[in-house]
Amino acid sequence: MSGGEVAGILVAVFWAILVSFLALALVRLAQTLKAATRLVAEVTDQAVPLLSEASATVREANTQLARVDSIASDVQEVTSNASALSSTVSTAFGGPLVKVAAFGYGVRRAIGRKGRPEDEPAPARNVVVGKTLPSARRGGRRNRGSKG
Repeated sequence: MSGGEVAGILVAVFWAILVSFLALALVRLAQTLKAATRLVAEVTDQAVPLLSEASATVREANTQLARVDSIASDVQEVTSNASALSSTVSTAFGGPLVKVAAFGYGVRRAIGRKGRPEDEPAPARNVVVGKTLPSARRGGRRNRGSKG
């Protein structure tokens, strides 16, 4: 065997080892791609029902929001009607009721005076000499001379 034949055998063995490693790498890459394909298929199988459920949930939420919007508009209408009714009742009965109350007060005062003779003075009020009012009744800080 000459040196060229030994070199050829070495090159052939080297290429065989290199091709074996490349084949092994390609087999593992093919297995990885198959596993990834299976995983994507499983995720797709699980994601499609989840997406349809999410879509149904969003549709139901939109329906409920439409109902709530309708209820809110009805409540707003009832509130405005109640306000208008309150204003109408206040306008219709407020003035006359004040007049009736004033008339009743006048009648009570007239009846109270009627029982007393004209020449008799009004009942005297009790005044206690030397008694001072509490500070809240004297007018507060404005009426005090030295304090401002």
